[in-house]
Amino acid sequence: MASNTFHRRSLMAGVALAAPALIGREAAAQTPSFFRIGTGSAGGTYYPIGGIIANAISCPPGSACNVAGATDGVPGMVAVAQATQGSVQNVNLIQSGNAESGFVQSDVLHWSYTGTGLFEGRPQLQRLRFLGHLFPEHIHAVVRADSEIRAFSDLRGRRIAIGLQASGARVGSEMILEANGLRAGREFTAEFLNQAQGTERMQDRGLDATFTVVGYPAAAFTEFCSRTGCRILPIAGAEATRVIERAPFYSTGVIPAGAYQGVTQDVPTLTVGACWIVRDSVPDNVVYEITRALWSETTRGLLDRGHAKGREIIRQRALEGRGVVPFHPGAERFYREAGML
Repeated sequence: MASNTFHRRSLMAGVALAAPALIGREAAAQTPSFFRIGTGSAGGTYYPIGGIIANAISCPPGSACNVAGATDGVPGMVAVAQATQGSVQNVNLIQSGNAESGFVQSDVLHWSYTGTGLFEGRPQLQRLRFLGHLFPEHIHAVVRADSEIRAFSDLRGRRIAIGLQASGARVGSEMILEANGLRAGREFTAEFLNQAQGTERMQDRGLDATFTVVGYPAAAFTEFCSRTGCRILPIAGAEATRVIERAPFYSTGVIPAGAYQGVTQDVPTLTVGACWIVRDSVPDNVVYEITRALWSETTRGLLDRGHAKGREIIRQRALEGRGVVPFHPGAERFYREAGML
């Protein structure tokens, strides 16, 4: 059963009936194997992408698997995408065995595995294993369209939502703000809210800005920008360089014009990778089959149709963002057989 550490909301993998097919007695009698994927808050990108992937790797007992018109999932598996606070909670859930896997920012992954950076002084979370890179995430520094805030220097003395306490968004937001001379409790007031909560407060003028790390388009910002109007603060030049010097896992990127209503020009910002991590105790053959299912043509169609960010989940970038974290042997076997290692 899923840990009650998780948020109550969860998205069960596709339990829709597959096309009728002949099933052997052994398959029909299977006991389902549940596989938990820690994602993020419902207003972000991890949660909907997690639902698509959970559906793609599932093939419940009694369903047709790996045949035309059916899922390419793991026979007998029911994967569940769980809403969580994000990367920091996910690495702790995987380490403790309260989740089999989760989505994690590459910077949080490195720091938690090595006990460095923002995890300095904490036990190393060395039960984490790499399955694959999913997509780049972009720093969103969002204000109202009618806000007088135009740059980091205008954020001094403001109230800023920086993400939930146990989220990678909070880690990234604080680091970016601190690198530019803005410390929580001194130069600005921090509010530990997710994107949906932050935009709601901005709409009511109870907040001045919302910072987060998320793949575009994020549902909360899509709604806010279309309803209230928004601007995204650029992070470029010296502001970006100061962050990259502290955390070389970040690189420069762009939130393109049209990503949100009212955003009419490309906005320079920073990016970090979103990776899928599994616990070392998950059997090798299971992770091999999950990796195979992730990169199958059937899953390709589900990702392309299911979410704008799904189109960026491509096998050519599957090995990015790993750093020093070991491959899970099941994933490594798949990539070697595919000629990628």
